[in-house]
Amino acid sequence: MRKSIAEHMHNSISSTAQLSYSLEIDSTEIQKLRQETSKAHNQVITTAHVLIKACAETLKRHPEHNTVLVDGNILYFDEINIGVAVALENGLIVPVLRNVEQKDIFQISEETHALTIKAREGKLMPDDVLGGTFTISILGTIDVFTPILNQQQNAILGVGRSTEKPVIRDGKIDIREMMTVSLTADHQVIDGADAAKFLRRFQQLVEHPSSLFKKESTDS
Repeated sequence: MRKSIAEHMHNSISSTAQLSYSLEIDSTEIQKLRQETSKAHNQVITTAHVLIKACAETLKRHPEHNTVLVDGNILYFDEINIGVAVALENGLIVPVLRNVEQKDIFQISEETHALTIKAREGKLMPDDVLGGTFTISILGTIDVFTPILNQQQNAILGVGRSTEKPVIRDGKIDIREMMTVSLTADHQVIDGADAAKFLRRFQQLVEHPSSLFKKESTDS
């Protein structure tokens, strides 16, 4: 697996113009809401689930990050299929959540949990890891890192750990839960201004996250 990962990363870097952009985001509200929601619905909602939902909503607004470059042409995906990096003992694997734009956070929670179990038990099928259009990689042990693009994708979001920090709000020092996110994008396709807009929109959703927790109606 390690050899395959190395070849994949080398091919990715050699065929793209990768640039990374970082932003510190206040995650205090998502920590509060996810805990309240988990208790109210008797279902575990993690920070990762919230961020996956926020990515999907941001990609709707900024579809240039949900593209592939083929023979010099930029092709837009009709679906938002988000790969979620899962660390294994002998490497890293990226199972894919499909049609995330159509799912609420509860469906995302269920499907992510099922895929993670399959990954760690070595039971993933080829269809479980193919077809990703965007990737999110979460490392909860470090503050910031630079993610490398997956092949056939033009953007990836890396998320560092969430930690309490003193923050100045309304002229006063407040203790807030903060995390750093890093967006790596192929500059052949995505300009710096577009990457900045993506991060700002993502920041808005994470810092004011109530809309991310809405449960979709199952009525026909």
